[in-house]
Amino acid sequence: MSDYDFYYWPVPFRGQFIRAIMAYAGKDWAEHDADAIGTAMQADPGEQPVPFMGPPVLVDKASGFAVSQMPAIALYLGETLGLVPQTPEGRAMTAKVVNDANDVIDEITLDGGREMWTPDTWREFVPRLKRWMSFWEATGQANGLSDDAGFLLGTEEAGIADIVTATLWSTMGDRFPSLAALLEETAPRTAALVSRMQDEAALAALKARAFEDYGDGYCGGDIEKSLRAVAG
Repeated sequence: MSDYDFYYWPVPFRGQFIRAIMAYAGKDWAEHDADAIGTAMQADPGEQPVPFMGPPVLVDKASGFAVSQMPAIALYLGETLGLVPQTPEGRAMTAKVVNDANDVIDEITLDGGREMWTPDTWREFVPRLKRWMSFWEATGQANGLSDDAGFLLGTEEAGIADIVTATLWSTMGDRFPSLAALLEETAPRTAALVSRMQDEAALAALKARAFEDYGDGYCGGDIEKSLRAVAG
């Protein structure tokens, strides 16, 4: 029996953060297909698992608790699975990292395809993307992260911030090699952390499963086509 019901489209993108947290913690989950998601989205808010406009949505089957929005789900899992530092500073910085990651994927998809990328708009965006990458590098450097050891927030074990960091940049970099190279150039300590985290058995298995299930897909639709045209 699965530990969670999970609603997200059959692509990695925003849902992959949640899948990675569950996989890293050794939890099982049942995924619902696009038809089930569409039905749930159209239901009256009082009949939804939790009021939501779009996935991801997580239902904890042990308690019946349901929550939507990627950062909220990530932090709920972190708290209940012991993957968040138990200090006010640690909680706050974990939330910051998760929300920054959410902002990055919004920006790289132009708010989910509100517009499409062109060579000119992409060229203008690259310095901003590098600045985003530098946020992770500065955070890690402030907490003792090195090229071959340590975690983003200076904790003794990996937590939500590390899992989300690894998922953000590896999911993107595996599908857009130019962005993996940009991370390596801009934020080498972060790139090394991503590599170490992806070597963890559970995350390596999830990565393989994602390619098996979704192929090279990232976010889908015309926005992915336009992103591939400019970022390779």
